[in-house]
Amino acid sequence: QVQLVESGGGLVQAGGSLRLSCAASGRTFSSNAMGWFRQAPGKEREFVAALIWNGGSTEYAESVKGRFTISRDNAKNTVYLQMNSLKPEDTAVYYCANKYSRGTVYSPEAYGSWGQGTQVTVAS
Repeated sequence: QVQLVESGGGLVQAGGSLRLSCAASGRTFSSNAMGWFRQAPGKEREFVAALIWNGGSTEYAESVKGRFTISRDNAKNTVYLQMNSLKPEDTAVYYCANKYSRGTVYSPEAYGSWGQGTQVTVAS
């Protein structure tokens, strides 16, 4: 199956930037999209962004629109999440995932493969 590995997390001050990477190994041929989710302690995993393979369209949570950008490098088999103007409320473990079902991109239930996550901490 597809294996996903996130990297690029770390500690930044409010207003700073980070770029997260999600490297995929194995065939991703059957997936519909790649998504980014995040989860803070004691909270549900929430949708952040998604890139639909067919056409390259993107979706973003309202809370990150204008600040985060999802993109891909096909040659490196990698998806990125550029995070600018970071806020303390962005602090969470960030996960990438492959979507295989026809469910909404906003729902974790629509995704079949997950990475182990990378910690993002934004200090105030």
